Amino acid sequence: MKTPRILVTGAAGFVGSHTVDLLLAEGCQVMGVDDLSTGRMVNLRSASQSPHFRFVRADITGPAILDDLCSGFTPDAIIHLSGLVSVVRAQEEPDLNYRLNVHSTQLVAEAARRHGTRRVVFASSAAVYGDHPDLPLSESVFPHPISLYGTAKRASEELLLGHATSFGMETICLRYFNIFGPRQDPRSPYSGVISIFSERFAAGQPVTIFGDGSQTRDFVSVFDIARANVIAATRPGLSATVCNVCTGAPRRLLSVLDVFRSAYPEAPEPRFEGARPGEIQHSCGNPERATDRLGFRAEASFETALRDFIESTRPVPAPAEAPMLAVVR
Repeated sequence: MKTPRILVTGAAGFVGSHTVDLLLAEGCQVMGVDDLSTGRMVNLRSASQSPHFRFVRADITGPAILDDLCSGFTPDAIIHLSGLVSVVRAQEEPDLNYRLNVHSTQLVAEAARRHGTRRVVFASSAAVYGDHPDLPLSESVFPHPISLYGTAKRASEELLLGHATSFGMETICLRYFNIFGPRQDPRSPYSGVISIFSERFAAGQPVTIFGDGSQTRDFVSVFDIARANVIAATRPGLSATVCNVCTGAPRRLLSVLDVFRSAYPEAPEPRFEGARPGEIQHSCGNPERATDRLGFRAEASFETALRDFIESTRPVPAPAEAPMLAVVR
């Protein structure tokens, strides 16, 4: 059988690097492209050792960049993960949000069409739903994003589904819920609460809870996200669709805090501040469509994955100095 050739945009990022690792483990030929504005080469340390991986540093919105990559590599699928991931910055810089989160998707779709790449997998977001009261959120719910970031993700979905209808392409939009795991930068303005908690606890500093901690999220391991990406890119017989990537299990922020406090019993007490304006109180996705259409279901145990993540980020104690021996003459 022909070895799948997969082009991954945003390859050096949090989700991108895990996706690249899994693609290589599955025997794919992978080309990764990233401008390294937020991605880091250290994330690709393992992938860089593989003869089946090639990395290109480039801004995919640059002139003819994607055409050149697709012409030379001839991918069977493109996994489009690059983009502006800061909700705050998207609000502050609408033009940048449009260029990185909408225009880039158009460029990917058109490069794929021109060069015969039938399948495009797109990193969408639960942000397209906005603050919707009907939980768990299913794909049949009419999207109502409340930020420019969510609006851009929704526009990109429609762009790709339009290419599917017009040109017979297989465009698969994956709506990620709250991702956590290794390589997530806690200093990123869009970093998840779990990576922020991890950094604060590891540093012996108190964490801040906005609100009373009763808010819930559908936390999904980055290893499951990567697996969903790989399935969507490589499984034969898939058609254009939009799917949640989630667990279907809402978890209270206070229950997440309890796991951290059990791992760091000497940590200072958390601080509680007023809820932030516009913050969604509850979010949970319905995973059934991903199971039906992709054969995907999240497998990582939340508690196990969280404890493994905590242990992987725990500071390593400095080695004790050897005792000084007195010399008697």
